[in-house]
Amino acid sequence: MVPNAADLVRFSDEMDSSCDSVGIDVPESLLGKQKEEPIMGHDTRIAVDVAKAVFEVAISDRPGHVVRRERLTRDQFLPFIAQQPVATVVMEACGSSHHWARKIQDLGHPVVLLPPHQVRPYIRGNKTDRTDAKGILEASRNEEIHPVPIKSVAQQVLTSLHRLRSGWVAERTARLNAMRGLLRELGFFIPMGAEKVVPTLHALIEDAESELPDGLRNILYEACHEIRDIEARIKQTEAQLDATAHQIPAVALLRTVPGIGPLTSTALVAFLGNIQRFPSGRHLASYLGLTPREFSSGLKRRLGRISKRGDGYLRTLLIHGARSVLLHARKTQPDRLRLWAHKLEKTHVHNKAAVAVANKMARILWAVWSRQTPYGSLTKAA
Repeated sequence: MVPNAADLVRFSDEMDSSCDSVGIDVPESLLGKQKEEPIMGHDTRIAVDVAKAVFEVAISDRPGHVVRRERLTRDQFLPFIAQQPVATVVMEACGSSHHWARKIQDLGHPVVLLPPHQVRPYIRGNKTDRTDAKGILEASRNEEIHPVPIKSVAQQVLTSLHRLRSGWVAERTARLNAMRGLLRELGFFIPMGAEKVVPTLHALIEDAESELPDGLRNILYEACHEIRDIEARIKQTEAQLDATAHQIPAVALLRTVPGIGPLTSTALVAFLGNIQRFPSGRHLASYLGLTPREFSSGLKRRLGRISKRGDGYLRTLLIHGARSVLLHARKTQPDRLRLWAHKLEKTHVHNKAAVAVANKMARILWAVWSRQTPYGSLTKAA
């Protein structure tokens, strides 16, 4: 039976996004076999809320629908995933997630790690393991959320060395400041410089005629020994980083950039991984939090202080490297970067100039790393 003209007009005048075959609402008889085809393809995803002992698993075959839930122990998790058909496994990039991602990839499943702070808005109601798994599923279907690259074992070795070293540096600083404060209360003032604390303290302890109380001498001697022990650990970690750096070709390339030493180069390789995931140097600078925050509306564009997003440790290393470039800009044979940094320091406050130079260094690092070309060759080509 052919529908009348009034029915055709009524159906064709209304827009309906649910029918993506023709874009408008039409009678079912006019769609024919197209109506029988599924609107979306098969897209099975397995969301895993990772924990220390218990894993919450939610399996979805289409958006907004969970077909199966499981609560597994750590020993049951991998055997369960191995029994599932090939599907995308989605997790938050949290503690031990990189380890589980590598194990799951070995079983043949693609794995996606999502930034936890971008998953949180998708969790509705109370925060439980079930709602976390459902939120991970919903966040995984948002194409604007960029996944976190899965770190290799070699990368995690480097990151562990850097984390241990930074922790010991902070502990050493705390011990030195404590010694300074305690001695200041007793009328002993130590000159500026971390390297002067322990020798001065040793001299006070060994001087029998000093006014240092006898009840503190043995304890302060142990404190000096503890500081020396921490410094030995720091040097051992730096030696291990230097030995590992010789085995990574990218580290040698990055060290050709002014202000980049073994610490910064190994940290970049460890925390960033594949540089090709950044389309340009500006994306890398933005990822490191070295670009200004924007407060714009309408025709008014306002740029504020740097965003400080990303890893604060990497940003700190780059800014320290930029300070080194500014300090040696006059002494070393100038190139384009050092000349630009020297001119910038004349017109801006030192800290602002250092951040600007760090931003420039991040873009240079991207060019050196992505093109596999040393810094000297880039400047000659420019």
